[in-house]
Order: sequence, then C-alpha cells, then structure tokens
Amino acid sequence: MSLEKILSIAQKPGLYKLVTQTRGGFIAESLIDGKRISANLRSNVSLLSEIAVYTLTEEVPLREVFKKIKNKENGGQTSVGHKDSKDALEEYFFEVLPEYDEDRVYVSDIKKIIKWYNLLQKNDLLEDLEETTNDEEE
Repeated sequence: MSLEKILSIAQKPGLYKLVTQTRGGFIAESLIDGKRISANLRSNVSLLSEIAVYTLTEEVPLREVFKKIKNKENGGQTSVGHKDSKDALEEYFFEVLPEYDEDRVYVSDIKKIIKWYNLLQKNDLLEDLEETTNDEEE
C-alpha cells in the first residue's frame, strides 16, 4: 500500500488506512488498533503523499524523508522516540535532513514524523516507498 492510501485525521491519534469512500465521506482503519471509523467530508484529513517538509531551498515530500530515515535506521525503528527531548529530536532530524528549515519545522512536526515512521515501519508499509519511486521514474 502506498502513502496515497494512508491518512492523518485531525483530532484522531495515529494514522489510518483508507478502506472505502462513501457518499458523505469515507471509512478508514486505524493502523494502531485496526478499528474502523467513518469520517465525513468536513473532517480535516491529510494524505501522507501530499505532505512535505520545508527545507532552506525547497519542500521535500514526506516519502523522501521517510526513505532517509529508513536508510539511516537500516529499515528498523528510529533510534529516538517521539517522546525524547527537544534537543535529541532536533539533532536526530538534522542528521536525517540537514537542510530542514528550523524556523518553519517545529519540534511537534518532528515528533509526528518520527511517530508516523515508526507506525508505518511496524505495519510493514515502508516497502512501498521504494516501489513508488521506481514507478514514478518509469
């Protein structure tokens, strides 16, 4: 499953997998506990494939940031947790993406990215990062 089917829903913890669309919204399944929820079209929903991280020169798609973390961690969980100190999180993210814009990327954003990466890794959804890039190049 690619990031096009993974959602972040405001006011809901974790990430969700898009199951199906309905007339008034959609049904999504939590990657944390597998429970399904219905959300209406007014819900504040973000597709992970549409999210990017500010750098000093451009916006880097979240997919690329996840790939850099995956390479750094050899496909495993991150060496820092989303609850670690502000300094530890910023230092880790600087190793992953040295050119990130420190004025526009907040610690709360870094926490989310690390939390999301670990959740995707736990659910074996990071393999699609490589496949999606290969498809785009063809």
